[in-house]
Amino acid sequence: MSDIHGVPSALEAALKSADALGFDRLVLLGDLLYHGPRNGVPSFYDPVKVAAMLNGRKDRIVAVRGNCDAEVDQMMFEFPMMADYAVLEAGRETFFLTHGHLWNEYRLPPLGMGTVLAHGHTHIPELKRLECGISIFNPGSVSLPKGGSARSFGYFDGESLSHYTI
Repeated sequence: MSDIHGVPSALEAALKSADALGFDRLVLLGDLLYHGPRNGVPSFYDPVKVAAMLNGRKDRIVAVRGNCDAEVDQMMFEFPMMADYAVLEAGRETFFLTHGHLWNEYRLPPLGMGTVLAHGHTHIPELKRLECGISIFNPGSVSLPKGGSARSFGYFDGESLSHYTI
């Protein structure tokens, strides 16, 4: 999941759908609480409630920092979320997790062939394979979709990646 931007109703709907899928880990790709100056204040903005909802799942969360996340946000969470990236092994895949404002398909980190670069930031769901052998996966935004997309999140079932509309 990415780009929650402090909207608990959107997070609640996403978690309900994700719970039905039976996930092992909840990956958060940044921009968890603050909406950012370019987005305006989203309806039903309540970052305190979002933090409480996520803290209730802290033992299953892997999170990275987004461009709207700050040290004060980390003070709200009971899990680390300020790293620029994380590497996650899942099934036979290696995921490079980042928000997308630092590392993305136009500025690739040093990754091996077959790695999945998972990022948010654009608020637009995407799944594609680059000629260099790296896959790009963007789950879209839980609360503020862009580019005509719907609110969404991603899911990895151990074999393949999918997008789910909320």
